[in-house]
Amino acid sequence: MPMDEFVTDTRRVAVIGGGAAGMMAAATAAEYGASVTLYERNDRFGKKLRITGKGRCNVTNDCTMEEFLANVPRNPRFLYAALSAFSTEDTKAHFEALGVPLKTERGRRVFPVSDKAADIVAAMERYCRDLGVCMVNRRVSDLLIEEGRVRGVRIGGSEEEYDAVIVCTGGKSYPLTGSDGDGYQFARRAGHTVVSLRPSLVPIVCAGNVCSRMQGLSLKNVTLRMVDVLSGKTVYEEFGEMMFTHFGITGPLVLSASAHVPDLAPGRYEARIDLKPALDEKTLDERILSDFSGETNKNFENALDALLPRKMIPLMVEASGIDPLKKVHSVTREERRRLVSCFKQFTVRPTGFRPIDEAIVTSGGVSVKEITPKTMESKLVKGLYFAGEVLDVDAYTGGYNLQIAFSTGRLAGMHAAELQY
Repeated sequence: MPMDEFVTDTRRVAVIGGGAAGMMAAATAAEYGASVTLYERNDRFGKKLRITGKGRCNVTNDCTMEEFLANVPRNPRFLYAALSAFSTEDTKAHFEALGVPLKTERGRRVFPVSDKAADIVAAMERYCRDLGVCMVNRRVSDLLIEEGRVRGVRIGGSEEEYDAVIVCTGGKSYPLTGSDGDGYQFARRAGHTVVSLRPSLVPIVCAGNVCSRMQGLSLKNVTLRMVDVLSGKTVYEEFGEMMFTHFGITGPLVLSASAHVPDLAPGRYEARIDLKPALDEKTLDERILSDFSGETNKNFENALDALLPRKMIPLMVEASGIDPLKKVHSVTREERRRLVSCFKQFTVRPTGFRPIDEAIVTSGGVSVKEITPKTMESKLVKGLYFAGEVLDVDAYTGGYNLQIAFSTGRLAGMHAAELQY
């Protein structure tokens, strides 16, 4: 039989990492006829998946291919084949078929109706077990590679032979979930380039004590803009929620913003918050005048309760430059103009990101130039595949990163299961 003809022996596939990409890859390889072992170093599978979306699990985004790729800042075209093979529609149909009803919320974000990430994990585990995947809670310490081909994995002191290995170990974010960078070491030892790692979708550290004085305060229905001070250009603008912390700012808006400013450095950007995005400056001034008219003898610092959360009032008073003891009937038009400006662009100054272990996603990873996009197979080592966050591909918040995990895992599983020399 010619060497390029299909053979009949069952293909043995190892998948390293029992997260979103790993469980999808393992189940898919089994579905396509392979004998599959899924290795997870933690005591349970889907540990990181269980805490995504604040425990609700934003599984995907209900958008078109073009819209999806527009939300992937790093190497979006690399994902075209994977998303074509397993689209956002396929992901929705997949989980519905596994008995997890889904719903679509603001921003076309798709969640389980139950709002429980654990339901997604349980469905994925059932999916694997029903297809005969052997699920093992052990840590893989190395890959076995001979003459340009993967031959198996090393676990402790033993070696296990496989025809294909899929690395789905995640990034370096959330190390307590097991994502400590093992996959990058496997890749480097296999000869792969690992593009410099940095945190993405991560809280932002800010200068001074402005944020710490409002620690714990959440803002809803505000607009956050990240402005490049050097060019004056707005590099990110979005409406939603954020929160002040002892170190700076966090929350959905901030995490998304972090992905748009990869070169964040002290003094480079300003974070400007529009506290009243539904009101233009004229309307807001009229609202302030109306509030002041009923409290003409109050001190200015005591007249903002209807407009601001209590924790924010002292900061707003300082930012406006208005004497806190001034009676509101004496506040001038120019002072009101400054106050309106503070409402429309309350500014904090970022100085850097929180550590990578606080990030939701790791930016950087195994260079996609060394991966075949139609199969997720290494171009350097036959039978070696990569999927999910370990790759140098990441996206903004909104379900995109999990979809990347599912799509690349699906594609890797399909091709790892192919019975050929």
